[in-house]
Amino acid sequence: MVRTRVGYAGGTKKDPTYRDLGDHTETVQIDYDPARTTYEELLKVFWTGQDPLRRSWSRQYASIIFYHTEEQRKLAEETKARITRNLNGTVYTEIVPYPGFTLAEDYHQKHSLRQYPEFLEELRRIYPLSGEFMASTAAARLNGYLGGEGSYEALMREIGSLGLSAASKQALTELVQRRTGGQGCPLPTR
Repeated sequence: MVRTRVGYAGGTKKDPTYRDLGDHTETVQIDYDPARTTYEELLKVFWTGQDPLRRSWSRQYASIIFYHTEEQRKLAEETKARITRNLNGTVYTEIVPYPGFTLAEDYHQKHSLRQYPEFLEELRRIYPLSGEFMASTAAARLNGYLGGEGSYEALMREIGSLGLSAASKQALTELVQRRTGGQGCPLPTR
């Protein structure tokens, strides 16, 4: 991932907010480098990160894939069909054209990172402006590791590029290693 941001999409209400969402759905916007991560890999993460047979109780939490190109639509439909066959049930995920995105309020951004004030404070010193912080690849990557995504090996390859102090690098390394035993990350424990 290059960066992630949370926000609202899919509805008609102008300027939705968390307190006045209208008919929008809470969503995440992902910027990625297709030379390093394929769209198919993103779809795999999407499908394994939820119960595709569970119907949402509200539009706010609906399961939706917003596609940008015809190729993305085709791949999303193919994976949905495969999931439907494998699980032998109704998959409630919608696959619709990307209609635009409204950025959520600052306090909704980088949820996992916000659970670790020591890391958050360090990144806020590097990225003092909210827009810089939300657009930061380092903040997105750190948010992922703290949220239980990514492997210990991947962290070791990129830890030097996150801009962390020696103490924070050590703390993050120990946290991810403890969670993974040097393997892939399980669900977070904190």
